[in-house]
Amino acid sequence: MSNASPLYRCLHESPVGWIALLGTGKGLQRVSLQAEPQEALAGLGEAGECTEDRPDVFADALTALDDYFAGDASALGRIQVDLTGASPFFSAAWEACCLIPPGETRSYQWLAEAAGNPKASRAAGQAMARNPLPLVIPCHRVVGSNGGLHGYGGGGVGVKARLLELERQQRPLL
Repeated sequence: MSNASPLYRCLHESPVGWIALLGTGKGLQRVSLQAEPQEALAGLGEAGECTEDRPDVFADALTALDDYFAGDASALGRIQVDLTGASPFFSAAWEACCLIPPGETRSYQWLAEAAGNPKASRAAGQAMARNPLPLVIPCHRVVGSNGGLHGYGGGGVGVKARLLELERQQRPLL
């Protein structure tokens, strides 16, 4: 008998694209942000293919996302996540990323230091590249040492720039 919690998914339209959510009753495990609904669902991977569509499971997360896009950048912190199985360094990097204030940015070097390994800036970059919860774990706030925007798995560099601008202005994106 398996102790694994059942997985659920839902699809939600946002001002920056379609957001597909995958998770358990404990919290989100994956977020996919893409321009088209089919792309967002595909971004959930194989696990998303055989799950039940249950928006009710994600009611709190959806409310927090809507609040975020309405101008409350702190709303992302209300979303429950379930990162079972993540490596200790990736978990530490993701937790540190959540400490970056909305509208501000930090370098991969800062992230490595905050995660407990100042020599691991490349690993910090990998943690952001493999972030299963873009937007919720705000990897859009992590930039290169020169301040330049680099890739963003949550819809590309253009979406990253738009999210940062939204947070800096603290105004609704709707």
